[in-house]
Amino acid sequence: MAENFPYLVESRPLFPRFAHPATVGISRSYCERRMCESSLRATVFVTYTSVSSSEILREGIRADMESTLHRQLKMLYAPSSDETEVVVDGYRIDAIADGRLIEIQAASLSSLAPKVKILLKSHSLTVVKPLAAKKFIIKRKTPDGKILSKRYSPKKESLLHLFDELVHFKDIFPHENLIIEILLTEQVEHRVPKKKSRRWRKDYRVIDRELTEIQRRVSVSSPVDLLGLLPELPQEPFTTKEIAGCCSVPRSLAQKMAYCLRKAGSVEVTGKKGNAIEYCYTPGSLDKVA
Repeated sequence: MAENFPYLVESRPLFPRFAHPATVGISRSYCERRMCESSLRATVFVTYTSVSSSEILREGIRADMESTLHRQLKMLYAPSSDETEVVVDGYRIDAIADGRLIEIQAASLSSLAPKVKILLKSHSLTVVKPLAAKKFIIKRKTPDGKILSKRYSPKKESLLHLFDELVHFKDIFPHENLIIEILLTEQVEHRVPKKKSRRWRKDYRVIDRELTEIQRRVSVSSPVDLLGLLPELPQEPFTTKEIAGCCSVPRSLAQKMAYCLRKAGSVEVTGKKGNAIEYCYTPGSLDKVA
């Protein structure tokens, strides 16, 4: 069929229940899928190429969903456009610089973890995590339509918000081949309204993000580096309550911080204070904190 009909087009629901977007459409051993979104349905273009199906299933529709922010950071880290979107060991890599793989992840690190775990076996890798220290929101009626409102977001991310995502790397970090680079950025976020299907869901969708400035870069590669992210270290022994107080963060984030620090080997459990777990720093860890 591939020889007689090299281009097959079929219409299916945009996101069928229990189906990942990358698997929507006709299953072939050699194919490349591209989804064009409409209000209710998506058209799946199946084109026979030399790209393997396993690679497509891993990468999904990534190219079509790339934001301006992602593209800007990719060109910032890559020495040339030839060093972007390179396939290594069956995985598509954002960029390569001086022989080191660069993966940029503005979304959750959870989806990147399996890929990183495999690549670290034979490659040096830097995971770039941009955080929005300052965000300007532009809301439009349609993607190219009239601007409805402009404002700055009250939410400001800091270096400590890395711990929100680092829980997904609990079995990966630290690793001798891994560096996590945090970027505190200023961004412009473009939104359009959408019908709110559930009370707790957002009434908008983000159509793009743009990078306007990088305020700060911080590289993390060891348990000591994680401790260095804390603006103030609590006195031993301490619980998540003391972490929250010293760092001026919610208790929920302090719990993630304690969990990541313990899994990385920066702190260790020494006992309990009531129902709260008490921690102490591992021997020698404080001596290396700047």
